[in-house]
Amino acid sequence: MATFLFDDIIFGPVKSRRLGVSLGINLLPTKRKICNFNCIYCECGWTRDIEKAVSHLPRREEVYEALDLKLSGMKAKSESPDVITYAGNGEPTLHPEFPGIIDDSIILRNKYFPKAKISVLSNSTTITNPLVKAALLKVDMNILKLDSAIESTVKIHNQPRVNINVKELINNLAGFNGKLIIQTLFIRGIYNNKVIDNTTPAEINAWLQAIERIKPSEVMIYTISRDTPEDGQLNKVPVKELRGIAALVEKLGIKTQVSG
Repeated sequence: MATFLFDDIIFGPVKSRRLGVSLGINLLPTKRKICNFNCIYCECGWTRDIEKAVSHLPRREEVYEALDLKLSGMKAKSESPDVITYAGNGEPTLHPEFPGIIDDSIILRNKYFPKAKISVLSNSTTITNPLVKAALLKVDMNILKLDSAIESTVKIHNQPRVNINVKELINNLAGFNGKLIIQTLFIRGIYNNKVIDNTTPAEINAWLQAIERIKPSEVMIYTISRDTPEDGQLNKVPVKELRGIAALVEKLGIKTQVSG
């Protein structure tokens, strides 16, 4: 199916299923995705070679100027965002100036819309970098991915381009001491002639154990809503089932949000 890329540094604001009125920031190229995952459900399409696109990343100064211009314009029009979100065409924390950009965004947020939250949507692969972790701890909504607690499932669903040890990943997520939100996308379908499903009893049991270990402030549960690279092979999980999974998380005393 057709997928899409964000065509500028700043996009929106848009109405987000999970975040409300969200002003998006893309730290990656506008013509291609850069990510160290190659998720089979990614709305931005397949990941190509990362290294060739590094030179096309926007500079910290460009991001600052673009965000300053956008926020000042919104202020003049009395248009308030609920959240300023780092997402875009891949993994935002791969940008080499990510920590400084976060510092800049906090300054600009405080200047124009001090009530707005700053969020980062990350695949969790860079949290062992102390500078990235410190930056994530500064934002209001540190949203980190964990699609499964079973390594073989992560390899299929997320197709990491870096070495991922799921047990170590879960321990690193627990190292945020609750200052994080876990996001999990549940999906069923067929990929490379294999049935995939991270909603089975074994999957849910392992995932719940991981959530209990991590103790996030919140869990965001969702399923696909846009086109994916796998044409016709991936299916949504019904909202009723997602709510059933959410109820299990809430029994652990953890706030849960469902987006179908």
